[in-house]
Amino acid sequence: MRNLTDEKPLKGIRLYVLFFLRVAIGWHFLYEGVTKLMIPNWTSADYLQISGWIFAPFFHWIAETPSVLAVVDWINIIGLIIVGLALFLGFFERIGAAIGIGLLTLYWIANPPFVRLDFGVITEGHYLVVDKNIIELIALVFLFLTPTGKYLGLSHFLRKNREQKIAAQPLPASLSPAMQQEFISRAALDRRTLLRGLSAIPLMGAFGFALAKKKQWESYEERNLVDAVTGASAKNLNIASLKELKGTIPMAKIKDVPFSRLILGGNLLSGWAHSRDLIYVSQLVKAYHQKEKIFATLLLAEKCGINTLLTNPILCSLIDEYWKRGIGKIQFISDCAGLNYDNTGKPSPMNFNEYLDKVKKAIDTGAVACYIQGETADYYMENGKPEAIAKVIDFIRSNGLLVGIGAHKIETIKACVDAGFKTDFWMKTMHHLNYWSANNPEWHDNKFCFNPEETIRYIKELPEPVIGFKVMAAGAILPRDGFRYAFENGADFVCAGMYDFQMVEDVNIACDILGSDLKRERKWMA
Repeated sequence: MRNLTDEKPLKGIRLYVLFFLRVAIGWHFLYEGVTKLMIPNWTSADYLQISGWIFAPFFHWIAETPSVLAVVDWINIIGLIIVGLALFLGFFERIGAAIGIGLLTLYWIANPPFVRLDFGVITEGHYLVVDKNIIELIALVFLFLTPTGKYLGLSHFLRKNREQKIAAQPLPASLSPAMQQEFISRAALDRRTLLRGLSAIPLMGAFGFALAKKKQWESYEERNLVDAVTGASAKNLNIASLKELKGTIPMAKIKDVPFSRLILGGNLLSGWAHSRDLIYVSQLVKAYHQKEKIFATLLLAEKCGINTLLTNPILCSLIDEYWKRGIGKIQFISDCAGLNYDNTGKPSPMNFNEYLDKVKKAIDTGAVACYIQGETADYYMENGKPEAIAKVIDFIRSNGLLVGIGAHKIETIKACVDAGFKTDFWMKTMHHLNYWSANNPEWHDNKFCFNPEETIRYIKELPEPVIGFKVMAAGAILPRDGFRYAFENGADFVCAGMYDFQMVEDVNIACDILGSDLKRERKWMA
């Protein structure tokens, strides 16, 4: 019978392919661990909170128990780093592979890619049962069964070093001179042994260099933030927990449909950040283009009493999945934009059938209301094409949805009223101009309500509910000032873009304002 120790050693192309597979997976694990270690207040709570499979109650319990969550987060970070180092260096790689297999198994069990139960980054495509966790897990099983560190790795170097120490001692006299010489030769720490044993060190150096360059770029970005301290979106990651929630947002109705007085804006979730010259915003928004983060944000909003999301049809598929998987029930209002933009930012109307297809997508998904987006309404009315708006209104209403018109310019709403358009609600930008960038003589994505005084005067007489949006001028005004301004000057609802780390604080602010003695002249119309 053949002894296992008689198996031929790995060599040639097979050895080097497995070596690079080992290092690649080690690189991935190590970077995941180091990144999480460097992110202030990083937590796995979001990922655990939206678990939807049979073990969901257990993962939810971890996410909602701070002491347990803290331990789990540290175990996750340390485990990732240990796996990364073990695979990278080829030292205790079987232990590292085993830990990696365990971590990946837990990741997959928490959020398995079953039908209507899949998770992942939006841009990565779709999974069904098999996802990147399973693929990497299988690769780790193979590396566990076929370790390469004893050929190319620190294990090889240490083994040779140990053999050299043994060879330096007197060898048994029973060994023939030829055998003694062979043993000494095999134990020698020659240049080839050093190269094989320290083969991963250059790659580790490349990893360190790449990490330093990335960190250097991020530090450069942070040093050059514009107005990063006073903007409404600026946070030091001081995440308020639900335990700090003072109350839930009051509700009101438009016709027979209940809406929370504070509505979650979808721009930050769908990529429209209005970042002006703030160079960090694009990276911040990209970080939120993850399905799990969007779902966690929507779920947190519902726990704060926000029952409505206002968004572009681009998020329709995610909202549909959010409902079907039973994560939450948030309803949504869809903006209906009908413009295309050239390279200079000049707008032009899209093909009308294409426009109606976008509206139909929102209707078919289950939107509770649709409104003609502000810039679109401004364009059509300024260019003497009110019939386009009339057709879209008729199409929305014929499908049984609430219908509204939005505008950046109060002149657009005036023209729509004069044209006899009947809406269930209006959307209007509402903010003051007492902030630095509003005084720039040219518009640079920094001002959205161009005539605040006339806006306040005109909407005071509107009999339909008004939803105020851009109340913080895309981060130039603090929530406390923007919310109060909008509610006191006639808005029946406020739509505000909020990240999860802003949600509880902003809801508390809105509750305080709505519960105070508002200096409001306009009657509540909802």
